[in-house]
Amino acid sequence: MRKFVLLLMLLLSACQTTQTPTAAPTILSTPTLTPEPPITFPANINPLTGLPVNDPALLKVPALLISISNFPAYGRPQAGLSFAPFVYEIYITEGATRFLAVFYGQYPAPEIPITGDCAVRSGAFAQAQDMIGGRAWFDANGNSIRDTNESGIGGVCVNLYDLSGNPLQQTTTDSNGYYGFNVQPGKYMVQFIKPSWLDFAKQNAGDASIDSNADPVTGLAEADVESNVLSLDAGLIPSSNATPTPNPALYLPAAQVGPIRSGRLIYAYISQFFENSCLIYAFASEEVLVRLPQCHMVFHQVSGGGYMMDIREMKDVAEANQSQKGSNFDYASNLFSEAPPSGGAPGIQLKAYIAYQNQSAWIYDPLYQSYLRYTDTTEYSEAGVLHPDTDRLTGRQLHFENVIVLFAKHDVISPTNLDIHLDQGLKGDALLFRDGQTFKIKWSTRAADDRNKNRSTHPIIFLAADGEPFPLKPGHTWILVVTPETTVDEISTGIWQLQFSFPPGAK
Repeated sequence: MRKFVLLLMLLLSACQTTQTPTAAPTILSTPTLTPEPPITFPANINPLTGLPVNDPALLKVPALLISISNFPAYGRPQAGLSFAPFVYEIYITEGATRFLAVFYGQYPAPEIPITGDCAVRSGAFAQAQDMIGGRAWFDANGNSIRDTNESGIGGVCVNLYDLSGNPLQQTTTDSNGYYGFNVQPGKYMVQFIKPSWLDFAKQNAGDASIDSNADPVTGLAEADVESNVLSLDAGLIPSSNATPTPNPALYLPAAQVGPIRSGRLIYAYISQFFENSCLIYAFASEEVLVRLPQCHMVFHQVSGGGYMMDIREMKDVAEANQSQKGSNFDYASNLFSEAPPSGGAPGIQLKAYIAYQNQSAWIYDPLYQSYLRYTDTTEYSEAGVLHPDTDRLTGRQLHFENVIVLFAKHDVISPTNLDIHLDQGLKGDALLFRDGQTFKIKWSTRAADDRNKNRSTHPIIFLAADGEPFPLKPGHTWILVVTPETTVDEISTGIWQLQFSFPPGAK
Protein backbone atom coordinates (compact mmCIF):
# COMPACT_ATOMS: atom_id res chain seq x y z
CA MET A 1 0.00 0.00 0.00
CA ARG A 2 2.81 2.42 0.86
CA LYS A 3 4.45 1.77 -2.47
CA PHE A 4 1.15 2.46 -4.22
CA VAL A 5 0.74 5.83 -2.40
CA LEU A 6 4.27 6.91 -3.28
CA LEU A 7 3.71 5.99 -6.91
CA LEU A 8 0.43 7.93 -6.96
CA MET A 9 2.14 11.01 -5.49
CA LEU A 10 4.85 10.89 -8.18
CA LEU A 11 2.26 10.60 -10.93
CA LEU A 12 0.28 13.54 -9.55
CA SER A 13 3.47 15.61 -9.28
CA ALA A 14 4.35 14.82 -12.88
CA CYS A 15 0.88 15.85 -14.05
CA GLN A 16 1.09 19.16 -12.18
CA THR A 17 4.41 20.10 -13.79
CA THR A 18 3.53 19.08 -17.34
CA GLN A 19 2.78 22.16 -19.49
CA THR A 20 0.60 22.30 -22.58
CA PRO A 21 2.73 23.52 -25.56
CA THR A 22 2.02 27.10 -26.63
CA ALA A 23 3.02 29.19 -29.63
CA ALA A 24 6.60 30.48 -29.65
CA PRO A 25 8.03 32.41 -27.96
CA THR A 26 7.20 30.92 -24.55
CA ILE A 27 8.50 31.78 -21.09
CA LEU A 28 9.74 28.51 -19.70
CA SER A 29 10.74 27.46 -16.21
CA THR A 30 14.43 26.90 -15.58
CA PRO A 31 15.31 23.19 -15.90
CA THR A 32 18.03 21.43 -13.97
CA LEU A 33 20.94 21.01 -16.37
CA THR A 34 24.11 19.01 -16.15
CA PRO A 35 27.00 21.42 -15.51
CA GLU A 36 28.72 22.35 -18.79
CA PRO A 37 32.01 24.13 -19.41
CA PRO A 38 31.57 27.87 -20.08
CA ILE A 39 32.06 29.21 -23.58
CA THR A 40 35.36 31.06 -23.80
CA PHE A 41 37.35 32.59 -26.65
CA PRO A 42 41.04 33.45 -27.02
CA ALA A 43 41.94 37.09 -26.53
CA ASN A 44 42.15 37.80 -30.27
CA ILE A 45 38.90 36.06 -31.30
CA ASN A 46 35.65 38.01 -31.66
CA PRO A 47 32.97 36.05 -29.74
CA LEU A 48 30.32 37.39 -32.15
CA THR A 49 32.03 35.94 -35.24
CA GLY A 50 34.43 33.25 -33.99
CA LEU A 51 37.13 34.89 -36.14
CA PRO A 52 40.39 36.67 -35.28
CA VAL A 53 40.38 40.46 -35.21
CA ASN A 54 43.05 42.75 -36.55
CA ASP A 55 43.22 44.80 -33.32
CA PRO A 56 42.41 42.78 -30.14
CA ALA A 57 42.24 46.03 -28.14
CA LEU A 58 38.92 46.79 -29.85
CA LEU A 59 37.39 43.76 -28.13
CA LYS A 60 37.64 45.79 -24.91
CA VAL A 61 35.38 48.49 -26.39
CA PRO A 62 31.66 47.76 -25.77
CA ALA A 63 29.46 47.23 -28.80
CA LEU A 64 27.74 50.06 -30.66
CA LEU A 65 24.18 49.30 -31.82
CA ILE A 66 23.10 51.60 -34.66
CA SER A 67 19.59 51.93 -36.11
CA ILE A 68 19.98 51.97 -39.90
CA SER A 69 17.21 52.83 -42.34
CA ASN A 70 15.98 50.59 -45.14
CA PHE A 71 13.15 53.00 -46.12
CA PRO A 72 12.85 55.34 -47.90
CA ALA A 73 14.59 53.15 -50.48
CA TYR A 74 16.60 56.05 -51.92
CA GLY A 75 18.77 55.80 -48.78
CA ARG A 76 20.19 52.52 -50.13
CA PRO A 77 22.81 51.22 -50.33
CA GLN A 78 23.49 51.62 -46.63
CA ALA A 79 26.98 52.41 -45.35
CA GLY A 80 28.73 50.07 -42.93
CA LEU A 81 26.55 46.92 -42.79
CA SER A 82 29.33 44.64 -44.07
CA PHE A 83 31.42 45.50 -40.98
CA ALA A 84 28.77 44.47 -38.42
CA PRO A 85 29.10 40.97 -36.87
CA PHE A 86 25.31 40.90 -36.33
CA VAL A 87 22.53 42.69 -38.22
CA TYR A 88 18.92 42.43 -37.04
CA GLU A 89 16.24 43.16 -39.65
CA ILE A 90 12.90 44.02 -38.06
CA TYR A 91 9.44 44.97 -39.30
CA ILE A 92 8.43 48.57 -38.49
CA THR A 93 4.91 48.59 -40.08
CA GLU A 94 3.72 50.02 -43.41
CA GLY A 95 5.60 47.31 -45.30
CA ALA A 96 9.00 48.56 -44.19
CA THR A 97 11.89 46.98 -42.31
CA ARG A 98 14.77 48.55 -40.42
CA PHE A 99 18.21 47.26 -39.50
CA LEU A 100 19.91 47.29 -36.11
CA ALA A 101 23.61 46.78 -36.81
CA VAL A 102 25.87 45.57 -33.99
CA PHE A 103 29.41 46.92 -34.41
CA TYR A 104 32.05 45.22 -32.29
CA GLY A 105 35.73 44.43 -32.75
CA GLN A 106 36.19 46.55 -35.88
CA TYR A 107 35.28 50.02 -37.06
CA PRO A 108 33.92 50.52 -40.57
CA ALA A 109 36.25 52.18 -43.07
CA PRO A 110 35.78 53.65 -46.54
CA GLU A 111 37.58 52.01 -49.41
CA ILE A 112 38.20 52.42 -53.12
CA PRO A 113 38.17 48.81 -54.29
CA ILE A 114 41.17 47.87 -56.39
CA THR A 115 40.19 46.24 -59.66
CA GLY A 116 42.01 44.37 -62.41
CA ASP A 117 41.86 44.76 -66.17
CA CYS A 118 38.74 42.63 -66.78
CA ALA A 119 35.08 43.20 -66.01
CA VAL A 120 34.10 42.51 -62.42
CA ARG A 121 32.10 39.26 -62.36
CA SER A 122 28.64 39.43 -60.80
CA GLY A 123 26.18 36.82 -59.58
CA ALA A 124 26.58 33.80 -57.34
CA PHE A 125 28.73 30.94 -58.64
CA ALA A 126 26.67 27.86 -59.55
CA GLN A 127 28.41 24.62 -58.63
CA ALA A 128 27.83 21.82 -61.18
CA GLN A 129 30.90 19.60 -60.61
CA ASP A 130 34.01 19.69 -58.47
CA MET A 131 35.32 23.23 -58.14
CA ILE A 132 38.58 25.11 -58.43
CA GLY A 133 38.30 28.49 -56.78
CA GLY A 134 39.79 31.08 -54.49
CA ARG A 135 40.49 34.79 -54.29
CA ALA A 136 42.69 37.50 -55.65
CA TRP A 137 43.44 39.92 -52.84
CA PHE A 138 45.47 43.05 -52.15
CA ASP A 139 48.39 42.26 -49.84
CA ALA A 140 48.49 45.69 -48.20
CA ASN A 141 51.36 44.93 -45.79
CA GLY A 142 53.34 42.78 -48.22
CA ASN A 143 53.66 39.77 -45.90
CA SER A 144 52.28 37.35 -48.54
CA ILE A 145 49.51 36.29 -46.11
CA ARG A 146 45.86 37.36 -46.46
CA ASP A 147 45.23 39.14 -43.16
CA THR A 148 41.78 39.72 -41.73
CA ASN A 149 41.65 43.35 -42.87
CA GLU A 150 42.85 42.72 -46.46
CA SER A 151 40.21 42.79 -49.17
CA GLY A 152 39.70 41.04 -52.47
CA ILE A 153 40.42 42.50 -55.91
CA GLY A 154 37.60 42.38 -58.44
CA GLY A 155 38.07 42.18 -62.19
CA VAL A 156 41.23 40.04 -62.20
CA CYS A 157 41.31 37.82 -65.31
CA VAL A 158 41.72 34.12 -64.47
CA ASN A 159 42.39 31.37 -67.04
CA LEU A 160 42.19 27.60 -66.70
CA TYR A 161 44.51 25.24 -68.62
CA ASP A 162 45.24 21.56 -68.72
CA LEU A 163 48.80 20.43 -68.02
CA SER A 164 49.62 20.60 -71.74
CA GLY A 165 48.82 24.30 -71.78
CA ASN A 166 45.52 23.97 -73.66
CA PRO A 167 43.02 26.68 -72.64
CA LEU A 168 39.85 25.30 -71.07
CA GLN A 169 37.90 28.14 -69.40
CA GLN A 170 38.11 31.84 -68.59
CA THR A 171 36.53 33.90 -65.83
CA THR A 172 37.13 36.98 -63.69
CA THR A 173 36.98 37.76 -59.99
CA ASP A 174 33.86 39.34 -58.46
CA SER A 175 33.61 42.44 -56.26
CA ASN A 176 35.08 40.55 -53.29
CA GLY A 177 37.86 38.91 -55.32
CA TYR A 178 36.36 35.42 -55.74
CA TYR A 179 36.61 33.30 -58.90
CA GLY A 180 35.65 29.70 -59.69
CA PHE A 181 35.58 26.92 -62.30
CA ASN A 182 33.52 23.74 -62.53
CA VAL A 183 35.88 20.86 -63.44
CA GLN A 184 36.22 17.10 -63.58
CA PRO A 185 38.76 15.41 -61.26
CA GLY A 186 42.26 15.84 -62.66
CA LYS A 187 45.28 18.14 -62.78
CA TYR A 188 45.03 21.73 -63.98
CA MET A 189 46.88 25.03 -64.19
CA VAL A 190 45.21 28.29 -63.15
CA GLN A 191 46.72 31.55 -64.37
CA PHE A 192 46.03 34.94 -62.78
CA ILE A 193 46.61 37.91 -65.08
CA LYS A 194 47.94 40.78 -63.01
CA PRO A 195 47.43 44.43 -63.93
CA SER A 196 50.63 46.18 -64.99
CA TRP A 197 50.74 48.26 -61.82
CA LEU A 198 50.62 45.25 -59.49
CA ASP A 199 53.04 42.41 -58.76
CA PHE A 200 52.40 38.99 -57.24
CA ALA A 201 53.22 38.37 -53.59
CA LYS A 202 55.67 35.67 -52.55
CA GLN A 203 54.43 32.18 -53.36
CA ASN A 204 53.43 29.63 -50.68
CA ALA A 205 54.60 31.74 -47.74
CA GLY A 206 52.56 30.06 -45.00
CA ASP A 207 49.16 28.58 -44.25
CA ALA A 208 47.83 27.22 -47.56
CA SER A 209 44.35 28.60 -46.85
CA ILE A 210 45.51 32.23 -46.59
CA ASP A 211 48.75 32.50 -48.59
CA SER A 212 49.38 33.23 -52.28
CA ASN A 213 49.74 30.32 -54.71
CA ALA A 214 50.51 32.22 -57.92
CA ASP A 215 54.03 31.99 -59.34
CA PRO A 216 55.46 35.54 -59.03
CA VAL A 217 56.71 35.48 -62.66
CA THR A 218 54.00 33.62 -64.59
CA GLY A 219 50.96 33.94 -62.36
CA LEU A 220 50.43 30.18 -62.66
CA ALA A 221 49.27 27.86 -59.87
CA GLU A 222 48.76 24.11 -60.02
CA ALA A 223 45.57 22.37 -58.94
CA ASP A 224 45.25 18.64 -58.36
CA VAL A 225 41.50 18.12 -58.13
CA GLU A 226 40.20 15.06 -56.31
CA SER A 227 37.51 17.11 -54.59
CA ASN A 228 36.83 20.86 -54.29
CA VAL A 229 39.95 23.09 -54.27
CA LEU A 230 38.81 26.46 -52.88
CA SER A 231 41.96 28.19 -51.66
CA LEU A 232 43.98 28.64 -54.86
CA ASP A 233 44.69 32.32 -54.33
CA ALA A 234 46.76 35.19 -55.66
CA GLY A 235 48.11 37.96 -53.42
CA LEU A 236 48.96 41.18 -55.23
CA ILE A 237 51.18 44.05 -54.12
CA PRO A 238 51.94 47.45 -55.71
CA SER A 239 54.55 47.26 -58.44
CA SER A 240 57.73 49.28 -58.06
CA ASN A 241 57.06 50.54 -61.59
CA ALA A 242 53.52 51.70 -60.81
CA THR A 243 52.55 55.21 -61.84
CA PRO A 244 51.56 57.28 -58.78
CA THR A 245 47.78 57.56 -58.43
CA PRO A 246 45.85 60.67 -57.36
CA ASN A 247 45.29 61.36 -53.70
CA PRO A 248 42.62 58.77 -52.68
CA ALA A 249 41.15 61.24 -50.19
CA LEU A 250 39.79 63.15 -53.18
CA TYR A 251 37.49 60.34 -54.28
CA LEU A 252 37.08 58.01 -51.30
CA PRO A 253 33.46 57.35 -50.24
CA ALA A 254 32.41 59.52 -47.31
CA ALA A 255 33.67 58.03 -44.04
CA GLN A 256 30.17 57.69 -42.60
CA VAL A 257 27.76 55.04 -41.33
CA GLY A 258 24.02 55.10 -41.91
CA PRO A 259 21.45 56.36 -42.78
CA ILE A 260 20.41 56.39 -39.10
CA ARG A 261 16.71 56.58 -38.27
CA SER A 262 14.44 56.43 -35.24
CA GLY A 263 14.50 53.89 -32.42
CA ARG A 264 12.12 50.95 -32.00
CA LEU A 265 10.90 49.10 -28.90
CA ILE A 266 12.77 45.90 -29.79
CA TYR A 267 16.03 47.82 -29.45
CA ALA A 268 15.52 47.88 -25.68
CA TYR A 269 15.68 44.07 -25.62
CA ILE A 270 18.57 43.71 -28.06
CA SER A 271 20.66 46.33 -26.26
CA GLN A 272 20.39 44.17 -23.12
CA PHE A 273 22.06 41.32 -25.01
CA PHE A 274 25.23 43.38 -25.19
CA GLU A 275 26.30 44.53 -21.74
CA ASN A 276 27.70 48.08 -21.52
CA SER A 277 26.71 48.69 -25.17
CA CYS A 278 25.70 52.05 -26.59
CA LEU A 279 22.47 52.31 -28.62
CA ILE A 280 22.48 55.01 -31.32
CA TYR A 281 19.29 56.15 -33.04
CA ALA A 282 17.62 59.28 -34.37
CA PHE A 283 15.01 60.11 -31.73
CA ALA A 284 11.80 58.00 -31.37
CA SER A 285 8.08 58.39 -30.73
CA GLU A 286 7.06 59.21 -27.15
CA GLU A 287 5.88 55.69 -26.20
CA VAL A 288 9.14 54.24 -27.52
CA LEU A 289 11.55 56.87 -26.22
CA VAL A 290 10.64 56.30 -22.57
CA ARG A 291 11.71 52.64 -22.84
CA LEU A 292 14.96 52.98 -24.78
CA PRO A 293 18.45 53.49 -23.37
CA GLN A 294 19.62 56.99 -24.24
CA CYS A 295 23.35 56.60 -24.75
CA HIS A 296 23.56 58.70 -27.92
CA MET A 297 20.93 60.23 -30.19
CA VAL A 298 21.45 61.96 -33.51
CA PHE A 299 19.49 64.43 -35.64
CA HIS A 300 16.35 62.88 -37.23
CA GLN A 301 17.20 63.86 -40.79
CA VAL A 302 14.86 62.59 -43.53
CA SER A 303 16.64 64.03 -46.55
CA GLY A 304 18.98 61.37 -47.93
CA GLY A 305 17.26 58.65 -45.93
CA GLY A 306 18.53 59.60 -42.48
CA TYR A 307 21.45 60.95 -40.47
CA MET A 308 24.92 59.93 -41.68
CA MET A 309 27.32 59.52 -38.75
CA ASP A 310 30.98 60.26 -39.34
CA ILE A 311 33.15 57.30 -38.39
CA ARG A 312 35.23 59.69 -36.31
CA GLU A 313 32.07 60.58 -34.34
CA MET A 314 31.29 56.86 -34.04
CA LYS A 315 34.73 56.19 -32.54
CA ASP A 316 34.38 59.13 -30.13
CA VAL A 317 31.02 57.79 -28.91
CA ALA A 318 32.48 54.29 -28.48
CA GLU A 319 35.47 55.53 -26.51
CA ALA A 320 33.33 57.81 -24.31
CA ASN A 321 30.99 54.90 -23.59
CA GLN A 322 33.93 52.65 -22.72
CA SER A 323 35.32 55.32 -20.42
CA GLN A 324 31.98 55.60 -18.62
CA LYS A 325 30.93 51.92 -18.48
CA GLY A 326 34.26 50.12 -18.61
CA SER A 327 35.37 46.89 -20.29
CA ASN A 328 33.95 44.36 -17.87
CA PHE A 329 31.56 42.53 -20.19
CA ASP A 330 31.34 39.18 -21.92
CA TYR A 331 29.64 38.56 -25.28
CA ALA A 332 30.48 34.83 -25.49
CA SER A 333 27.26 32.83 -25.83
CA ASN A 334 27.29 30.97 -29.15
CA LEU A 335 29.52 28.25 -30.51
CA PHE A 336 31.12 28.38 -33.97
CA SER A 337 32.22 25.54 -36.20
CA GLU A 338 33.58 25.45 -39.74
CA ALA A 339 32.10 21.99 -40.25
CA PRO A 340 28.33 22.09 -40.81
CA PRO A 341 26.22 20.03 -38.39
CA SER A 342 24.37 16.96 -39.62
CA GLY A 343 20.65 16.85 -40.24
CA GLY A 344 20.25 19.86 -42.50
CA ALA A 345 18.04 20.20 -45.57
CA PRO A 346 19.17 21.89 -48.80
CA GLY A 347 19.14 25.66 -48.36
CA ILE A 348 20.58 27.35 -51.46
CA GLN A 349 18.28 30.37 -51.63
CA LEU A 350 16.03 32.27 -49.25
CA LYS A 351 13.64 34.68 -50.92
CA ALA A 352 11.95 37.09 -48.52
CA TYR A 353 8.69 38.86 -49.41
CA ILE A 354 7.84 41.44 -46.77
CA ALA A 355 5.80 43.77 -49.01
CA TYR A 356 5.60 44.68 -52.69
CA GLN A 357 8.45 47.18 -52.46
CA ASN A 358 10.33 45.25 -49.78
CA GLN A 359 11.71 42.06 -51.31
CA SER A 360 15.14 40.53 -50.88
CA ALA A 361 17.02 37.28 -51.33
CA TRP A 362 19.99 35.41 -49.97
CA ILE A 363 21.80 33.12 -52.45
CA TYR A 364 24.46 30.67 -51.32
CA ASP A 365 27.80 30.97 -53.10
CA PRO A 366 30.02 27.90 -52.59
CA LEU A 367 33.17 29.94 -53.33
CA TYR A 368 32.42 32.28 -50.42
CA GLN A 369 30.80 29.50 -48.40
CA SER A 370 28.35 32.20 -47.40
CA TYR A 371 25.18 33.91 -48.66
CA LEU A 372 25.15 36.88 -51.03
CA ARG A 373 22.45 39.46 -50.36
CA TYR A 374 20.17 40.85 -53.06
CA THR A 375 17.51 43.55 -52.71
CA ASP A 376 14.90 45.27 -54.87
CA THR A 377 15.06 48.74 -56.38
CA THR A 378 13.57 52.13 -55.60
CA GLU A 379 11.32 52.05 -58.70
CA TYR A 380 7.75 50.94 -57.99
CA SER A 381 7.43 49.41 -61.46
CA GLU A 382 10.53 47.27 -60.80
CA ALA A 383 9.70 46.03 -57.31
CA GLY A 384 10.83 42.45 -56.94
CA VAL A 385 13.60 42.87 -59.52
CA LEU A 386 16.56 42.04 -57.30
CA HIS A 387 20.11 43.29 -57.67
CA PRO A 388 23.29 42.84 -55.60
CA ASP A 389 23.11 44.70 -52.30
CA THR A 390 26.37 46.52 -51.66
CA ASP A 391 28.01 48.50 -48.87
CA ARG A 392 28.21 52.20 -49.71
CA LEU A 393 31.59 52.40 -47.97
CA THR A 394 33.24 49.82 -50.21
CA GLY A 395 31.06 49.09 -53.23
CA ARG A 396 31.33 45.38 -52.44
CA GLN A 397 28.37 43.00 -52.29
CA LEU A 398 27.12 42.08 -48.82
CA HIS A 399 27.67 38.47 -47.83
CA PHE A 400 26.90 36.79 -44.51
CA GLU A 401 27.90 33.32 -43.36
CA ASN A 402 24.74 32.81 -41.30
CA VAL A 403 21.21 33.91 -42.19
CA ILE A 404 18.61 33.29 -39.47
CA VAL A 405 14.84 33.62 -39.66
CA LEU A 406 13.71 34.22 -36.08
CA PHE A 407 10.03 33.83 -35.13
CA ALA A 408 8.92 36.14 -32.29
CA LYS A 409 5.64 37.51 -31.00
CA HIS A 410 4.68 40.98 -32.31
CA ASP A 411 2.32 43.09 -30.16
CA VAL A 412 0.77 46.21 -31.68
CA ILE A 413 1.28 49.23 -29.40
CA SER A 414 0.03 51.75 -31.95
CA PRO A 415 -0.59 51.54 -35.72
CA THR A 416 3.07 52.33 -36.39
CA ASN A 417 4.75 50.85 -33.30
CA LEU A 418 5.28 47.18 -32.45
CA ASP A 419 6.57 45.49 -29.32
CA ILE A 420 8.54 42.55 -30.75
CA HIS A 421 9.34 40.20 -27.90
CA LEU A 422 12.96 39.26 -27.48
CA ASP A 423 12.74 39.86 -23.73
CA GLN A 424 14.97 38.07 -21.27
CA GLY A 425 13.64 34.64 -20.33
CA LEU A 426 12.05 33.75 -23.67
CA LYS A 427 12.55 30.92 -26.10
CA GLY A 428 11.30 30.37 -29.65
CA ASP A 429 11.77 28.82 -33.06
CA ALA A 430 14.19 29.80 -35.80
CA LEU A 431 15.61 28.63 -39.12
CA LEU A 432 19.34 28.81 -39.73
CA PHE A 433 20.81 28.94 -43.24
CA ARG A 434 24.52 28.08 -43.37
CA ASP A 435 26.77 26.17 -45.78
CA GLY A 436 23.98 25.82 -48.34
CA GLN A 437 21.75 24.05 -45.84
CA THR A 438 18.88 24.99 -43.55
CA PHE A 439 18.37 23.80 -39.98
CA LYS A 440 15.43 24.02 -37.57
CA ILE A 441 16.83 25.52 -34.36
CA LYS A 442 15.73 27.38 -31.24
CA TRP A 443 16.57 30.84 -30.00
CA SER A 444 16.81 31.66 -26.30
CA THR A 445 17.27 34.66 -24.04
CA ARG A 446 17.08 32.50 -20.89
CA ALA A 447 20.03 32.63 -18.52
CA ALA A 448 19.56 28.90 -17.92
CA ASP A 449 20.53 28.20 -21.54
CA ASP A 450 23.71 30.27 -21.32
CA ARG A 451 26.86 28.30 -20.53
CA ASN A 452 28.13 31.35 -18.66
CA LYS A 453 25.19 31.17 -16.25
CA ASN A 454 26.48 33.71 -13.77
CA ARG A 455 25.49 36.55 -16.12
CA SER A 456 22.18 38.37 -15.89
CA THR A 457 22.23 39.29 -19.59
CA HIS A 458 23.90 37.80 -22.65
CA PRO A 459 23.62 37.79 -26.45
CA ILE A 460 20.82 35.70 -27.88
CA ILE A 461 21.66 31.99 -27.90
CA PHE A 462 20.96 29.49 -30.67
CA LEU A 463 20.21 25.92 -29.67
CA ALA A 464 19.38 22.52 -31.10
CA ALA A 465 16.08 20.84 -30.21
CA ASP A 466 17.77 19.00 -27.32
CA GLY A 467 18.92 22.29 -25.77
CA GLU A 468 22.57 21.94 -26.74
CA PRO A 469 24.27 24.95 -28.40
CA PHE A 470 23.85 24.86 -32.17
CA PRO A 471 27.04 26.03 -33.91
CA LEU A 472 27.05 29.01 -36.23
CA LYS A 473 29.52 29.19 -39.08
CA PRO A 474 32.45 31.49 -38.22
CA GLY A 475 31.64 34.86 -39.73
CA HIS A 476 28.82 37.38 -39.78
CA THR A 477 25.15 36.75 -38.99
CA TRP A 478 21.98 38.37 -40.37
CA ILE A 479 18.80 37.85 -38.33
CA LEU A 480 15.41 38.50 -39.95
CA VAL A 481 12.83 38.78 -37.14
CA VAL A 482 9.31 37.77 -38.27
CA THR A 483 5.92 36.99 -36.77
CA PRO A 484 5.13 33.40 -35.70
CA GLU A 485 2.50 33.27 -38.46
CA THR A 486 5.06 34.00 -41.19
CA THR A 487 5.56 31.05 -43.56
CA VAL A 488 8.84 29.75 -44.95
CA ASP A 489 8.17 27.11 -47.61
CA GLU A 490 10.48 25.09 -49.84
CA ILE A 491 9.13 25.86 -53.32
CA SER A 492 11.72 23.63 -55.04
CA THR A 493 14.74 21.71 -53.82
CA GLY A 494 16.86 24.09 -51.72
CA ILE A 495 14.83 27.18 -52.73
CA TRP A 496 12.83 28.69 -49.85
CA GLN A 497 10.18 31.43 -49.96
CA LEU A 498 9.42 33.56 -46.89
CA GLN A 499 6.00 35.23 -46.91
CA PHE A 500 5.72 37.74 -44.09
CA SER A 501 2.46 37.75 -42.14
CA PHE A 502 1.55 41.18 -40.80
CA PRO A 503 0.62 41.58 -37.12
CA PRO A 504 -3.16 42.20 -36.86
CA GLY A 505 -3.84 45.89 -36.29
CA ALA A 506 -0.52 47.13 -37.64
CA LYS A 507 -0.24 49.32 -40.71
